[in-house]
Amino acid sequence: MALVFWDVEGILFIDYLAKGKTITGEYYSNLLIRLDEKIHEKRSGLQKKKSSFIRAAPAHKSVLAMGKVRDLHYELLEHPPYSPDLAPSDFYLFPKLFLAGQRSSSNQEVIAAVEGYYADLMKNH
Repeated sequence: MALVFWDVEGILFIDYLAKGKTITGEYYSNLLIRLDEKIHEKRSGLQKKKSSFIRAAPAHKSVLAMGKVRDLHYELLEHPPYSPDLAPSDFYLFPKLFLAGQRSSSNQEVIAAVEGYYADLMKNH
C-alpha cells in the first residue's frame, strides 16, 4: 500500500507500507513526523503557516496520532463525504494510475512504476 501526501504544489512524499504490515496509531504517528520533515524540506514557506490535513482511517484518530497532530500544530479537518465534488484531488492524482491486472516480479517494480507515474505527473503540472 502506498500512502501519498500532497498539497497544491504536488507530491510531498510517498510512504510504502511493507507487505503484511498494518497502519497502527504508532505507525501513523511516526509517519506524521516524517511528513512534517518533508513539509519543512520541500515547503519551507509553510513552516510559519498552519498546516491542515484530513483524517479518515481509525489509525488517524488514535490517541498516539492525535497527540502527534497536536504536538505538530496541525489543524484537523474531518474527511468529507465521498463525492466527486468534494474530493477533486483524487481525480488529479489517480486518473491514469492503473496497476490493477498487471503482474510485477517485485515490490520494487511496483514502487518504480508508481514513482515514475508521479514524476511524470509533476513534470507536466
